[in-house]
Amino acid sequence: MNRSIKIALAQMQMTSDMNENLIKTIKRMQEASMKGVDLICFPEVQLSPFFAQYPKKDVSSYVINIDSPYVKKVCSLCKELKLHASPNFYIEENGKRYDMSLLIDDEGHIIGKQKMVHIAQCEKFYEQDYYTPSEEGFHVFDTRLGKIGIVVCFDRHYPESIRTEALRGAELIIIPTANTKEEPSELFQWEVKIQAFQNSVNIAMCNRVGVEGEMEFSGESIVTDYNGQCIALAGDKEELVIADLNLNKATSVRELKPYTSLRIKKFYE
Repeated sequence: MNRSIKIALAQMQMTSDMNENLIKTIKRMQEASMKGVDLICFPEVQLSPFFAQYPKKDVSSYVINIDSPYVKKVCSLCKELKLHASPNFYIEENGKRYDMSLLIDDEGHIIGKQKMVHIAQCEKFYEQDYYTPSEEGFHVFDTRLGKIGIVVCFDRHYPESIRTEALRGAELIIIPTANTKEEPSELFQWEVKIQAFQNSVNIAMCNRVGVEGEMEFSGESIVTDYNGQCIALAGDKEELVIADLNLNKATSVRELKPYTSLRIKKFYE
């Protein structure tokens, strides 16, 4: 069976106004629907500025919960547009705050939640001041489109993250991120392409753009197929990146390649 999907990456510039960011989210979803997209993905913490560039700020005004009007609006729009979506929000759950991606199906149901596992703490990325590490680790979600995993931003720098989701059957892995022009953009592209190749999995990484405080986000959102080939690459401005991906081919290619099946785990740490 040739199970192909059309995916969109909403490369966006955020403001300090959550309602403005929600309106932009809605417009990107509507545009994606008009272009026949099956799944739309968004950058990291898409409703707020990137507050983690500053240590120990009060950012309570940017925290939402899973029942907030923002989440409900995205869910209802997924149902209305018959569109799957993976937004990323700053979410409080059980008294703890997380950098969390959701997976919402085309009936408006939240079918998956993925929290960031590894939390950075360095200059301009004071994320441990704001985020709690995931207690559950990594997930792969069964959807009508196929098996989808999410690796949140910094987690992708740990090869075990993408490898774990691939071993659990992921055919597509979504990466919401916040990469800057100070960082090695070309190297980040290769990082995604190589992991896609090594694990025979489609990967879609969606980034922010624009200047916020002392950071300039680089864009260059990227879609790679299960062979590590770049299917789509954005520039450094706002845009909706659209690409066609074959999901079940990732599984069949993974079964043919020896990379994952020949691992000798007793020698690994």
